[in-house]
Amino acid sequence: MKMRDVLSADTKQQLKEVLSSSTKAEESLTRRDWEEIMGTKRDTFRRVGGRIQRVK
Repeated sequence: MKMRDVLSADTKQQLKEVLSSSTKAEESLTRRDWEEIMGTKRDTFRRVGGRIQRVK
């Protein structure tokens, strides 16, 4: 038996509303948020004269 056979029409409608609202929340991330998640805003380091320096 499939879920669509068990659920009532009202329950299906509520489920669609919940799913559509959760995808909108995910789309609200800004470019800066995505860069931070992906790690592009992290400090970078290099070795200079035997010590490690942060590259600006």
